[in-house]
Amino acid sequence: MLTLKAAGLLDLDAGEIVRPGVLRIEDDRIAGAGGAADGEVLDLGDAVLLPGLMDMEVNLLMGGRGESAARSPVQDDPPLRMLRAVGNARRTLRAGFTTVRNLGLFVKTGGYLLDVALMKAIDAGWVDGPRIVPAGHAITPTGGHLDPTMFAAFAPGVMELTVEEGIANGVDEIRKAVRYQIKHGAQLIKTCASGGVMSHTGIPGAQHYSDEELRAIADEAHRRGLLVAAHTHGAEAVRSAVEAGIDCIEHGFLIDDETIALMVERGTFLVATTVLADHMDVSKAAPELQAKAAEMFPRARQSIRAAITAGVKIACGSDAPAIPHGRNASELVALVSRGMSPLEAIRAATTTAAELIGVTDRGRLAEGLLADVIAVPGDPLRDITVTQDVRFVMKGGKVFLQR
Repeated sequence: MLTLKAAGLLDLDAGEIVRPGVLRIEDDRIAGAGGAADGEVLDLGDAVLLPGLMDMEVNLLMGGRGESAARSPVQDDPPLRMLRAVGNARRTLRAGFTTVRNLGLFVKTGGYLLDVALMKAIDAGWVDGPRIVPAGHAITPTGGHLDPTMFAAFAPGVMELTVEEGIANGVDEIRKAVRYQIKHGAQLIKTCASGGVMSHTGIPGAQHYSDEELRAIADEAHRRGLLVAAHTHGAEAVRSAVEAGIDCIEHGFLIDDETIALMVERGTFLVATTVLADHMDVSKAAPELQAKAAEMFPRARQSIRAAITAGVKIACGSDAPAIPHGRNASELVALVSRGMSPLEAIRAATTTAAELIGVTDRGRLAEGLLADVIAVPGDPLRDITVTQDVRFVMKGGKVFLQR
């Protein structure tokens, strides 16, 4: 038995800091909260204990030290990407994020699901990292926003991807692509329903898959018990995705009141990645993409504010590496700046995220749940920025950071 002692403990059900913070850990589970210490005592001083945070949109196989946006797509082979991902996973965990969704490979892999392999290595204890819910390859049409040859505007024939790697056109190819991801370990499906800020092929809100194709993606995933997340910006494209049965909208920067109302009615989740509108570095992007960002980001701030006010179910997602790996908590700060209370923002990264991935074994500090615990130097209900300064990280009863 191990007891964590701290100045306070965040009770998410009550919405308050309980003082002092006492949490008893046995093996990989929380044995109890409050009361007397038992067994070995780990005193964390004036820190406040929180559940391990969750980021619902990361791409651990992209970004990180040594990556070149211009050359890496055609120079970096899968083993090199995996080695870089190990560092990204470690930084993410040490930032206090103990669970993530790896939302869609859109790199050349030869068909290997690298995020599934990374998940297995972390679960086996070979490398340090968060619990991963992997999506495998993102399902996107030729020239769609998540077609990697589009990002660099490659010439025809350069680094073309296969159906197994997610480039799928028409219902038959889509079903094959989804089935391939499921066969090789994907735990959710990521698709591309509209353009994006960094798209060279068209306006950001334009719908990329037809309604029939979107329905096929949702049908194929749902029959196998998997949820579907869709990169989508435009209001019309979001409505089509929601009506097709897509479970979670990523970004949603251009949603309007009608679309927001539909999301509330259907219970569709939104992973807003709203920090991108504040801190995404587009300085090295092509002039036309910088212009697109300058137009979209102010609109995105307003759309997310409206979604928060209307009561859309919003889960935390940073879209790292668009925001550097390890700075995931900047999304919590952004959510508060859009109108969430600090408590609501923390719930977006804990209880709402747990609901989104369909788990009940994490997201709160309560008896019987996984011992995924972090500590921050201050009261996060008063100052959400303390979540950017994590001092202690435990995952599954094992300490990964203490300073």
